[in-house]
Amino acid sequence: MDYFEIEGKNQLFGDVNISGAKNAVLPLMAASILNNDELTISNVPNLSDSITMSNLLKGMGAEVDLSSGKICINSKSLNNPYAPYDLVRTMRASFYVLGPLLAKFGEAKVSLPGGCAWGPRPVDFHIEGIKQLGATVDLEDGYIIAKSNQLKGNKIVFPKISVGATGNVLMASILADGDTEIHNAAAEPEIQQLCHFLNSMGAKISGIGTNILQIEGVSSLRSVDNVDVIPDRIEAGTFLMGVAATGGEVKLNKVNSDHLKTVISYLEHANVDIKIEDNSITILSDGNINSYDIETNEYPGFATDLQAQWMLLMSVASGDSTLKENIYFDRFNHVPELNRLGCDISVDLKTATASIKGQRKLIAANVTSTDLRASACLILAALCAEGTSIINRVYHIDRGYDKIEEKLSKIGAKIIRKK
Repeated sequence: MDYFEIEGKNQLFGDVNISGAKNAVLPLMAASILNNDELTISNVPNLSDSITMSNLLKGMGAEVDLSSGKICINSKSLNNPYAPYDLVRTMRASFYVLGPLLAKFGEAKVSLPGGCAWGPRPVDFHIEGIKQLGATVDLEDGYIIAKSNQLKGNKIVFPKISVGATGNVLMASILADGDTEIHNAAAEPEIQQLCHFLNSMGAKISGIGTNILQIEGVSSLRSVDNVDVIPDRIEAGTFLMGVAATGGEVKLNKVNSDHLKTVISYLEHANVDIKIEDNSITILSDGNINSYDIETNEYPGFATDLQAQWMLLMSVASGDSTLKENIYFDRFNHVPELNRLGCDISVDLKTATASIKGQRKLIAANVTSTDLRASACLILAALCAEGTSIINRVYHIDRGYDKIEEKLSKIGAKIIRKK
Protein backbone atom coordinates (compact mmCIF):
# COMPACT_ATOMS: atom_id res chain seq x y z
CA MET A 1 0.00 0.00 0.00
CA ASP A 2 1.40 3.42 -1.00
CA TYR A 3 2.55 5.93 1.59
CA PHE A 4 4.21 9.35 1.58
CA GLU A 5 7.58 10.11 3.12
CA ILE A 6 7.83 13.83 3.86
CA GLU A 7 10.79 15.82 5.15
CA GLY A 8 9.50 18.98 6.78
CA LYS A 9 10.63 22.58 7.38
CA ASN A 10 11.01 23.62 3.74
CA GLN A 11 9.39 26.79 2.45
CA LEU A 12 7.48 26.65 -0.82
CA PHE A 13 8.19 28.74 -3.93
CA GLY A 14 7.05 28.57 -7.54
CA ASP A 15 3.93 27.96 -9.63
CA VAL A 16 1.16 25.36 -9.36
CA ASN A 17 -1.56 24.59 -11.90
CA ILE A 18 -4.86 23.84 -10.18
CA SER A 19 -6.77 20.86 -11.58
CA GLY A 20 -10.42 20.60 -12.52
CA ALA A 21 -12.83 20.16 -9.62
CA LYS A 22 -13.56 16.61 -8.49
CA ASN A 23 -16.86 17.81 -7.03
CA ALA A 24 -17.86 19.22 -10.44
CA VAL A 25 -16.73 16.46 -12.78
CA LEU A 26 -18.58 13.65 -10.97
CA PRO A 27 -22.08 15.19 -11.23
CA LEU A 28 -21.31 16.17 -14.84
CA MET A 29 -20.45 12.55 -15.58
CA ALA A 30 -23.73 11.48 -13.97
CA ALA A 31 -25.60 14.07 -16.04
CA SER A 32 -24.09 12.57 -19.21
CA ILE A 33 -26.66 9.79 -18.76
CA LEU A 34 -29.21 12.31 -20.08
CA ASN A 35 -27.06 13.07 -23.14
CA ASN A 36 -27.83 10.92 -26.16
CA ASP A 37 -24.57 11.34 -28.01
CA GLU A 38 -20.86 11.71 -27.37
CA LEU A 39 -19.85 14.23 -24.70
CA THR A 40 -16.26 15.33 -24.09
CA ILE A 41 -15.55 16.60 -20.58
CA SER A 42 -12.28 18.56 -20.46
CA ASN A 43 -10.03 19.69 -17.59
CA VAL A 44 -10.71 16.38 -15.84
CA PRO A 45 -8.46 15.59 -12.86
CA ASN A 46 -6.68 12.24 -12.86
CA LEU A 47 -8.39 10.77 -9.80
CA SER A 48 -9.50 7.34 -8.66
CA ASP A 49 -13.05 8.70 -8.24
CA SER A 50 -13.16 9.66 -11.94
CA ILE A 51 -12.17 6.10 -12.81
CA THR A 52 -14.85 4.68 -10.49
CA MET A 53 -17.55 6.81 -12.12
CA SER A 54 -16.27 5.81 -15.58
CA ASN A 55 -16.56 2.14 -14.64
CA LEU A 56 -20.05 2.72 -13.28
CA LEU A 57 -21.20 4.30 -16.57
CA LYS A 58 -19.55 1.51 -18.58
CA GLY A 59 -21.44 -1.06 -16.54
CA MET A 60 -24.67 0.66 -17.54
CA GLY A 61 -23.77 0.33 -21.21
CA ALA A 62 -22.14 3.67 -21.99
CA GLU A 63 -18.95 3.93 -24.02
CA VAL A 64 -16.32 5.74 -21.95
CA ASP A 65 -12.81 6.75 -22.94
CA LEU A 66 -10.73 8.23 -20.13
CA SER A 67 -7.52 9.86 -21.38
CA SER A 68 -5.19 12.54 -20.08
CA GLY A 69 -7.33 15.44 -18.92
CA LYS A 70 -10.44 14.33 -20.84
CA ILE A 71 -13.33 11.91 -20.61
CA CYS A 72 -15.40 11.04 -23.68
CA ILE A 73 -18.79 9.53 -22.81
CA ASN A 74 -21.29 8.21 -25.34
CA SER A 75 -24.55 7.40 -23.56
CA LYS A 76 -26.46 6.41 -26.69
CA SER A 77 -25.96 2.73 -25.81
CA LEU A 78 -26.57 3.17 -22.07
CA ASN A 79 -29.51 0.88 -21.30
CA ASN A 80 -29.02 -0.62 -17.84
CA PRO A 81 -30.30 1.61 -14.98
CA TYR A 82 -28.38 -0.31 -12.31
CA ALA A 83 -25.56 0.92 -10.04
CA PRO A 84 -24.00 -2.05 -8.18
CA TYR A 85 -22.75 -2.11 -4.61
CA ASP A 86 -19.14 -2.90 -5.55
CA LEU A 87 -18.76 0.50 -7.22
CA VAL A 88 -21.15 2.74 -5.29
CA ARG A 89 -19.74 1.63 -1.91
CA THR A 90 -16.33 3.09 -2.75
CA MET A 91 -17.55 6.56 -3.70
CA ARG A 92 -20.51 8.46 -2.35
CA ALA A 93 -20.88 10.59 -5.49
CA SER A 94 -21.91 7.44 -7.40
CA PHE A 95 -25.36 8.03 -5.90
CA TYR A 96 -25.69 11.00 -8.27
CA VAL A 97 -26.82 8.57 -10.98
CA LEU A 98 -30.17 7.98 -9.25
CA GLY A 99 -31.80 11.20 -10.51
CA PRO A 100 -30.76 11.04 -14.18
CA LEU A 101 -31.49 7.30 -14.44
CA LEU A 102 -35.00 7.83 -13.08
CA ALA A 103 -35.57 10.77 -15.42
CA LYS A 104 -34.38 8.85 -18.47
CA PHE A 105 -35.69 5.33 -17.87
CA GLY A 106 -38.47 5.79 -15.33
CA GLU A 107 -36.64 3.39 -13.02
CA ALA A 108 -33.33 3.00 -11.22
CA LYS A 109 -31.69 0.48 -8.92
CA VAL A 110 -28.83 2.10 -7.02
CA SER A 111 -26.85 0.75 -4.08
CA LEU A 112 -26.66 2.82 -0.94
CA PRO A 113 -23.42 4.81 -1.10
CA GLY A 114 -20.02 4.65 0.56
CA GLY A 115 -17.14 7.13 0.42
CA CYS A 116 -15.16 8.74 3.22
CA ALA A 117 -15.35 6.98 6.59
CA TRP A 118 -16.66 9.77 8.79
CA GLY A 119 -20.03 10.89 9.98
CA PRO A 120 -23.56 9.81 9.17
CA ARG A 121 -24.44 11.31 5.80
CA PRO A 122 -27.84 9.81 5.07
CA VAL A 123 -29.48 9.90 1.66
CA ASP A 124 -32.88 10.68 3.15
CA PHE A 125 -33.06 14.08 1.42
CA HIS A 126 -32.38 12.48 -1.97
CA ILE A 127 -35.04 9.84 -1.47
CA GLU A 128 -37.68 12.19 -0.07
CA GLY A 129 -37.11 14.62 -2.94
CA ILE A 130 -37.50 11.86 -5.52
CA LYS A 131 -40.69 10.72 -3.78
CA GLN A 132 -42.11 14.24 -3.88
CA LEU A 133 -41.61 14.17 -7.65
CA GLY A 134 -43.97 11.18 -7.75
CA ALA A 135 -41.58 8.23 -7.70
CA THR A 136 -42.12 5.12 -5.63
CA VAL A 137 -39.02 4.22 -3.65
CA ASP A 138 -38.27 0.90 -1.95
CA LEU A 139 -35.22 -0.35 -0.09
CA GLU A 140 -34.30 -3.96 -0.87
CA ASP A 141 -31.06 -5.67 0.17
CA GLY A 142 -29.16 -2.40 0.45
CA TYR A 143 -30.45 -1.02 -2.86
CA ILE A 144 -32.72 1.93 -3.56
CA ILE A 145 -35.29 0.90 -6.18
CA ALA A 146 -37.10 3.91 -7.63
CA LYS A 147 -39.83 3.85 -10.28
CA SER A 148 -42.10 6.34 -11.99
CA ASN A 149 -44.12 6.34 -15.20
CA GLN A 150 -43.91 10.15 -15.29
CA LEU A 151 -42.31 12.37 -12.69
CA LYS A 152 -44.42 15.38 -11.66
CA GLY A 153 -43.10 18.81 -10.74
CA ASN A 154 -43.48 19.85 -7.12
CA LYS A 155 -42.26 22.24 -4.42
CA ILE A 156 -39.45 20.53 -2.52
CA VAL A 157 -38.06 21.97 0.70
CA PHE A 158 -34.93 20.31 2.05
CA PRO A 159 -34.65 20.46 5.88
CA LYS A 160 -31.17 21.85 5.34
CA ILE A 161 -28.90 22.51 2.38
CA SER A 162 -27.46 19.39 0.75
CA VAL A 163 -25.20 19.51 -2.30
CA GLY A 164 -25.78 15.88 -3.26
CA ALA A 165 -29.54 15.97 -2.82
CA THR A 166 -29.75 19.22 -4.79
CA GLY A 167 -27.90 17.67 -7.73
CA ASN A 168 -29.89 14.45 -7.67
CA VAL A 169 -33.35 15.99 -7.42
CA LEU A 170 -32.39 18.65 -9.95
CA MET A 171 -31.43 16.05 -12.57
CA ALA A 172 -34.62 14.08 -11.89
CA SER A 173 -36.85 17.15 -12.19
CA ILE A 174 -35.77 18.59 -15.54
CA LEU A 175 -37.87 16.06 -17.50
CA ALA A 176 -40.78 16.10 -15.04
CA ASP A 177 -44.27 17.16 -16.04
CA GLY A 178 -44.75 20.68 -14.69
CA ASP A 179 -42.65 23.04 -12.62
CA THR A 180 -40.43 22.25 -9.65
CA GLU A 181 -39.05 24.52 -6.94
CA ILE A 182 -36.17 23.36 -4.77
CA HIS A 183 -35.84 25.33 -1.52
CA ASN A 184 -32.66 25.13 0.57
CA ALA A 185 -30.89 24.26 -2.68
CA ALA A 186 -27.10 24.27 -2.66
CA ALA A 187 -25.46 27.29 -4.31
CA GLU A 188 -21.95 25.80 -4.60
CA PRO A 189 -20.02 26.56 -7.82
CA GLU A 190 -20.13 22.86 -8.72
CA ILE A 191 -23.95 22.89 -8.57
CA GLN A 192 -23.97 26.11 -10.57
CA GLN A 193 -21.92 24.42 -13.29
CA LEU A 194 -24.26 21.44 -13.30
CA CYS A 195 -27.24 23.79 -13.75
CA HIS A 196 -25.59 25.63 -16.64
CA PHE A 197 -24.66 22.32 -18.29
CA LEU A 198 -28.22 21.02 -18.02
CA ASN A 199 -29.53 24.31 -19.43
CA SER A 200 -27.19 23.90 -22.40
CA MET A 201 -28.99 20.59 -23.03
CA GLY A 202 -32.35 22.34 -23.08
CA ALA A 203 -33.35 22.26 -19.42
CA LYS A 204 -35.01 25.38 -18.02
CA ILE A 205 -33.42 26.12 -14.65
CA SER A 206 -33.42 29.56 -13.03
CA GLY A 207 -32.30 30.87 -9.65
CA ILE A 208 -28.82 29.46 -10.26
CA GLY A 209 -26.43 30.45 -7.47
CA THR A 210 -29.26 31.04 -4.99
CA ASN A 211 -30.92 28.76 -2.46
CA ILE A 212 -34.13 28.50 -4.48
CA LEU A 213 -33.99 26.77 -7.85
CA GLN A 214 -36.92 26.92 -10.27
CA ILE A 215 -37.15 24.18 -12.88
CA GLU A 216 -39.64 24.26 -15.72
CA GLY A 217 -40.00 20.68 -16.88
CA VAL A 218 -39.27 19.95 -20.54
CA SER A 219 -40.30 16.98 -22.65
CA SER A 220 -36.89 16.27 -24.15
CA LEU A 221 -33.25 17.33 -24.12
CA ARG A 222 -30.75 17.92 -26.88
CA SER A 223 -27.23 16.54 -26.98
CA VAL A 224 -24.19 18.59 -25.98
CA ASP A 225 -20.73 17.68 -27.22
CA ASN A 226 -18.38 19.37 -24.71
CA VAL A 227 -18.04 20.94 -21.27
CA ASP A 228 -14.97 22.28 -19.44
CA VAL A 229 -14.74 21.50 -15.71
CA ILE A 230 -14.32 24.47 -13.36
CA PRO A 231 -11.14 24.74 -11.24
CA ASP A 232 -10.99 22.87 -7.95
CA ARG A 233 -11.47 25.46 -5.19
CA ILE A 234 -10.70 22.86 -2.49
CA GLU A 235 -7.36 21.95 -4.04
CA ALA A 236 -6.58 25.67 -4.41
CA GLY A 237 -7.54 26.33 -0.79
CA THR A 238 -5.36 23.44 0.36
CA PHE A 239 -2.31 24.87 -1.41
CA LEU A 240 -3.03 28.36 -0.07
CA MET A 241 -3.09 27.06 3.50
CA GLY A 242 0.00 24.95 2.93
CA VAL A 243 2.04 27.92 1.74
CA ALA A 244 0.63 30.10 4.54
CA ALA A 245 1.79 27.54 7.13
CA THR A 246 5.25 26.75 5.74
CA GLY A 247 6.04 30.22 4.46
CA GLY A 248 7.02 31.05 0.89
CA GLU A 249 5.58 32.52 -2.28
CA VAL A 250 3.52 30.50 -4.73
CA LYS A 251 1.36 31.44 -7.71
CA LEU A 252 -1.71 29.29 -8.31
CA ASN A 253 -2.71 29.20 -11.98
CA LYS A 254 -5.99 28.11 -13.59
CA VAL A 255 -8.01 29.14 -10.54
CA ASN A 256 -11.23 31.10 -10.04
CA SER A 257 -10.71 33.54 -7.16
CA ASP A 258 -14.45 34.32 -7.03
CA HIS A 259 -14.99 30.80 -5.67
CA LEU A 260 -12.48 31.45 -2.86
CA LYS A 261 -13.56 34.83 -1.49
CA THR A 262 -14.18 33.57 2.04
CA VAL A 263 -10.92 31.59 2.17
CA ILE A 264 -8.95 34.57 0.88
CA SER A 265 -10.61 36.89 3.41
CA TYR A 266 -9.78 34.55 6.30
CA LEU A 267 -6.17 34.14 5.15
CA GLU A 268 -5.77 37.91 4.98
CA HIS A 269 -7.08 38.13 8.55
CA ALA A 270 -4.41 35.56 9.42
CA ASN A 271 -1.62 37.86 8.13
CA VAL A 272 -1.13 36.34 4.68
CA ASP A 273 -0.61 38.48 1.58
CA ILE A 274 -2.78 37.56 -1.40
CA LYS A 275 -2.56 39.00 -4.91
CA ILE A 276 -5.39 38.23 -7.34
CA GLU A 277 -4.99 38.40 -11.13
CA ASP A 278 -6.94 36.91 -14.03
CA ASN A 279 -7.16 33.15 -13.40
CA SER A 280 -4.38 33.22 -10.80
CA ILE A 281 -3.76 33.83 -7.10
CA THR A 282 -0.31 34.57 -5.65
CA ILE A 283 0.22 33.95 -1.94
CA LEU A 284 3.13 35.36 0.07
CA SER A 285 3.68 34.24 3.65
CA ASP A 286 6.52 34.68 6.12
CA GLY A 287 5.04 31.92 8.29
CA ASN A 288 3.96 34.35 11.01
CA ILE A 289 0.26 33.54 11.18
CA ASN A 290 -2.35 35.30 13.29
CA SER A 291 -4.97 33.14 14.97
CA TYR A 292 -8.54 33.58 13.73
CA ASP A 293 -11.78 31.91 14.85
CA ILE A 294 -13.97 30.52 12.07
CA GLU A 295 -17.05 28.40 11.37
CA THR A 296 -17.76 26.16 8.40
CA ASN A 297 -20.90 26.88 6.42
CA GLU A 298 -22.54 26.22 3.09
CA TYR A 299 -21.22 28.21 0.13
CA PRO A 300 -20.34 31.06 0.07
CA GLY A 301 -19.21 30.31 3.63
CA PHE A 302 -16.02 28.50 4.58
CA ALA A 303 -16.09 25.01 3.06
CA THR A 304 -16.15 22.03 5.40
CA ASP A 305 -13.71 20.34 3.00
CA LEU A 306 -11.06 22.88 4.10
CA GLN A 307 -11.75 22.56 7.81
CA ALA A 308 -8.94 20.10 8.56
CA GLN A 309 -6.39 22.17 6.63
CA TRP A 310 -7.38 25.31 8.56
CA MET A 311 -6.87 23.45 11.86
CA LEU A 312 -3.31 22.74 10.85
CA LEU A 313 -2.71 26.36 9.90
CA MET A 314 -4.07 27.58 13.26
CA SER A 315 -1.82 25.13 15.10
CA VAL A 316 1.22 27.13 13.92
CA ALA A 317 -0.49 30.52 14.43
CA SER A 318 0.50 33.06 17.08
CA GLY A 319 -2.40 32.35 19.45
CA ASP A 320 -5.25 30.03 20.28
CA SER A 321 -8.39 29.74 18.15
CA THR A 322 -11.63 27.85 17.69
CA LEU A 323 -13.29 26.18 14.72
CA LYS A 324 -16.98 25.30 14.72
CA GLU A 325 -18.14 22.64 12.26
CA ASN A 326 -21.68 23.41 11.08
CA ILE A 327 -22.00 20.91 8.22
CA TYR A 328 -20.83 17.51 9.48
CA PHE A 329 -20.85 17.64 13.25
CA ASP A 330 -18.44 14.77 13.87
CA ARG A 331 -15.91 15.50 11.14
CA PHE A 332 -12.93 15.36 13.49
CA ASN A 333 -11.28 11.99 12.82
CA HIS A 334 -8.10 13.78 11.75
CA VAL A 335 -7.58 15.47 15.12
CA PRO A 336 -5.81 12.56 16.90
CA GLU A 337 -3.42 12.19 13.96
CA LEU A 338 -2.67 15.92 13.90
CA ASN A 339 -1.99 15.73 17.63
CA ARG A 340 0.52 12.93 17.00
CA LEU A 341 2.45 15.44 14.90
CA GLY A 342 2.54 17.92 17.77
CA CYS A 343 -0.72 19.84 17.41
CA ASP A 344 -2.80 20.44 20.53
CA ILE A 345 -6.45 20.28 19.48
CA SER A 346 -9.40 19.29 21.65
CA VAL A 347 -12.94 18.75 20.40
CA ASP A 348 -16.29 19.28 22.07
CA LEU A 349 -18.59 17.01 20.08
CA LYS A 350 -21.69 18.46 21.75
CA THR A 351 -21.02 21.83 20.13
CA ALA A 352 -18.97 20.48 17.18
CA THR A 353 -16.22 22.91 18.13
CA ALA A 354 -12.47 22.39 18.06
CA SER A 355 -10.20 24.39 20.37
CA ILE A 356 -6.80 24.81 18.74
CA LYS A 357 -3.65 25.76 20.64
CA GLY A 358 -1.32 27.91 18.58
CA GLN A 359 2.47 28.29 18.50
CA ARG A 360 2.97 24.54 18.28
CA LYS A 361 6.33 23.12 17.31
CA LEU A 362 5.43 20.19 15.09
CA ILE A 363 7.54 17.03 15.22
CA ALA A 364 7.63 14.31 12.56
CA ALA A 365 5.57 11.17 13.19
CA ASN A 366 4.09 8.11 11.52
CA VAL A 367 0.40 8.91 10.94
CA THR A 368 -2.58 7.41 9.12
CA SER A 369 -5.10 9.11 6.86
CA THR A 370 -8.72 8.52 7.78
CA ASP A 371 -10.39 10.24 4.81
CA LEU A 372 -9.71 12.42 1.78
CA ARG A 373 -9.38 15.86 3.39
CA ALA A 374 -7.70 14.44 6.51
CA SER A 375 -4.99 13.16 4.19
CA ALA A 376 -4.42 16.69 2.93
CA CYS A 377 -4.11 18.23 6.39
CA LEU A 378 -1.63 15.55 7.47
CA ILE A 379 0.52 16.28 4.44
CA LEU A 380 0.51 19.98 5.30
CA ALA A 381 1.35 19.21 8.94
CA ALA A 382 4.27 17.01 7.87
CA LEU A 383 5.56 19.86 5.69
CA CYS A 384 5.68 22.04 8.84
CA ALA A 385 7.17 19.38 11.13
CA GLU A 386 10.78 18.91 12.16
CA GLY A 387 12.08 15.63 10.73
CA THR A 388 10.70 13.01 8.34
CA SER A 389 7.08 11.90 8.59
CA ILE A 390 5.24 8.93 7.11
CA ILE A 391 1.65 9.37 5.87
CA ASN A 392 -0.14 6.04 5.46
CA ARG A 393 -3.26 5.15 3.43
CA VAL A 394 -2.66 7.78 0.78
CA TYR A 395 -5.23 6.10 -1.45
CA HIS A 396 -7.60 8.53 0.24
CA ILE A 397 -5.71 11.51 -1.21
CA ASP A 398 -5.79 9.95 -4.67
CA ARG A 399 -9.59 10.26 -4.61
CA GLY A 400 -9.45 14.05 -4.62
CA TYR A 401 -6.00 15.45 -5.45
CA ASP A 402 -4.34 14.98 -8.84
CA LYS A 403 -0.65 14.08 -8.35
CA ILE A 404 -0.35 16.18 -5.20
CA GLU A 405 3.17 14.92 -4.48
CA GLU A 406 4.39 16.04 -7.92
CA LYS A 407 2.84 19.49 -7.53
CA LEU A 408 4.32 19.91 -4.05
CA SER A 409 7.75 18.68 -5.15
CA LYS A 410 7.75 21.25 -7.95
CA ILE A 411 7.47 24.09 -5.43
CA GLY A 412 10.11 22.80 -3.04
CA ALA A 413 8.48 20.22 -0.79
CA LYS A 414 10.46 17.06 -0.05
CA ILE A 415 7.78 14.43 -0.53
CA ILE A 416 8.16 10.95 -2.01
CA ARG A 417 5.53 8.31 -2.74
CA LYS A 418 6.68 4.85 -1.69
CA LYS A 419 5.19 1.37 -1.59
